[in-house]
Amino acid sequence: MSSLFDRSREGDEQECSRAPYEAPGSAEREALLPSSTHETYDDALSSPKEKGLAQQEQPKKPFKYSHISVAFVTGAVACVLAQLAICGPSCFTPRLPGTAGQVNHAKAPLATPFAPPWVGSSVSHNYPPTRPTNVYPSLFPTSVGYGGPTPTGAEPILIATAPAYPYQGGQCAKQMVPPTAFASDDSLKLKGSAKGKNSDDFRLFRSWGNLSPWYSNRKGAFGIDSTPQPPPTCRITGLHLLHRHGARYPTQWASYGGPAPFAARLHKNAAKWNATGELDFLNEWTYKLGEELLTPFGRKQLFDLGLSYRMKYGFLLQNFTDSNTLPVFRTESQDRMLYSALNFAIGFFGYPIEHQYQQSITIESKGFNNTLAPYMTCPNTEDRSKSDRGVWYIKRWAGKYLKDARERLSAQIPGYELSIEDIYSMQQTCAYETVALGYSKFCELFTQEEWEGFNYALDLAFWYGSAYGSPVARVQGIGWVQELVSRLTKTPIKEHNSSTNSTLHNPITFPLGNSLYVDATHEVVVLNILTALNLTSFSAGGPLPYTHIPKDRTFRVAELAPFATNVQFQLLACESVPGEQIRVIINDGVAPLTGVRGCPEQKDGMCSVDTFVAAQKETIEKTDWEWECHGDWTVPEGTEWETTTGEPPKKPQ
Repeated sequence: MSSLFDRSREGDEQECSRAPYEAPGSAEREALLPSSTHETYDDALSSPKEKGLAQQEQPKKPFKYSHISVAFVTGAVACVLAQLAICGPSCFTPRLPGTAGQVNHAKAPLATPFAPPWVGSSVSHNYPPTRPTNVYPSLFPTSVGYGGPTPTGAEPILIATAPAYPYQGGQCAKQMVPPTAFASDDSLKLKGSAKGKNSDDFRLFRSWGNLSPWYSNRKGAFGIDSTPQPPPTCRITGLHLLHRHGARYPTQWASYGGPAPFAARLHKNAAKWNATGELDFLNEWTYKLGEELLTPFGRKQLFDLGLSYRMKYGFLLQNFTDSNTLPVFRTESQDRMLYSALNFAIGFFGYPIEHQYQQSITIESKGFNNTLAPYMTCPNTEDRSKSDRGVWYIKRWAGKYLKDARERLSAQIPGYELSIEDIYSMQQTCAYETVALGYSKFCELFTQEEWEGFNYALDLAFWYGSAYGSPVARVQGIGWVQELVSRLTKTPIKEHNSSTNSTLHNPITFPLGNSLYVDATHEVVVLNILTALNLTSFSAGGPLPYTHIPKDRTFRVAELAPFATNVQFQLLACESVPGEQIRVIINDGVAPLTGVRGCPEQKDGMCSVDTFVAAQKETIEKTDWEWECHGDWTVPEGTEWETTTGEPPKKPQ
């Protein structure tokens, strides 16, 4: 198994030029940093003559020097009393770093001002305006005719015709910028070393777990020495694509950390602290992130993803032309989910998308069965002791890997006591600000080792919260597995006993027999599904410890469920192997199917559809939705109870 830092390097410097669907590399880099305007005021008064006023003779008032002296002393005393009333004796006593709340009588520089009261407050720019005054739709039509000749050409089949596969590096057009002091020529590396490791193999943007932008897992990353291109003697007959939404703002809640709560704490205590050194930027920092929506970079991710799949699999559309039908793609109603799907469609079909496909939008809300948001009808997922077990592990791991960072940064913000959770929140803010604003000063604060620790913290969060270590992972993924089996066998689901929606399972909104399916969902659901499919190569290293990072671990969220992650279920017909074959390809990395009962150790990761389906039917049969989602069972926190199959304790007989 390859090490952490060499798993995804192949083609990293060449992939942008290889991929015909990528936008040309742009030299533009907008740092998008908070601007600071310091207005100055000229308080010198102009003379009456300069103001154009007529000079008038003013009577002279007698005064004495004693009057001036008394006025000066009175003003000085009032000033001192006002400062004492506001902040006490500490106003006149300078403080050394790390001595918040303690009086320092040693000789020291003059005390610096406290952070302004608006530090950490939220800033938003509400565009577009709600009622613009210059809107005249009739004068700005989207089409005026005179389109010129429009004969079309053949659909692309890049995945089968190109001499090399178009791997994705994560952001070929350089929309995001890493810390200047750490950036190398390819803008993806950190320089400097941590504990003797070769930093040339480190990628900052690939060290943010589920907050990383998606990138291609290189050939052999999961142990299969094959690419997504069809093996010799094989041709692609169909594709079932499952993908995540693009980069977004933080969600409404966070189990641990969170940029918004961190900003609120800074803002609440702004009158008590002043940052210096590396943290000096906090003195003017405001919180500029929204909530849950796609960021501009996230929109582009999905557009690019749609375009890339049109280039690779566009030839499958011929089947719809032959049957005189349109494809049906699915997403659900959350804003970022809907617009991820629409941006994908614009990339895949081009604008306008009307009359080229049909978009099914399922409802994400309590009371609506939905395989793309199964937690809405699984009550046990509302119990954090069952569905959010990773927090226990994150807290303990963060206390280890962020200990030095806390000591280092605490000395630079006297008056505010940084907690481990604050430091962890800073790392989250780095990732979120980068994918939203293009650059973040928080990224400059941490070493390579600390970023490795952050990446692993998110592995812990999702292993125990959404994947093989969660007692409610398999049951949440089983509904989509049922739908996959239904599509592969071209057979309607007979019994809707999970998160499947019987109302929407009809020939119109859930067609069978198509050569192309595209479903959009969340990263947690992607991991639920991988768990339910029993892809055991990813669980082989579990349970994950909170005491250290295991060497060559097989479960890495940045590889499996980053922003815009995409999982291909590729169907093939081969001359060398009997029957229709299936492969599972996660972010361009071919996954082994040896955990699926009956599937062989095949060099290209293939398994016959019949064998694959039979194994999934067994899993469906033994998954008890009623017990796992509604049952009265409990699990203790931490290492006292573990699972590597994503299922809860067995139901009492």
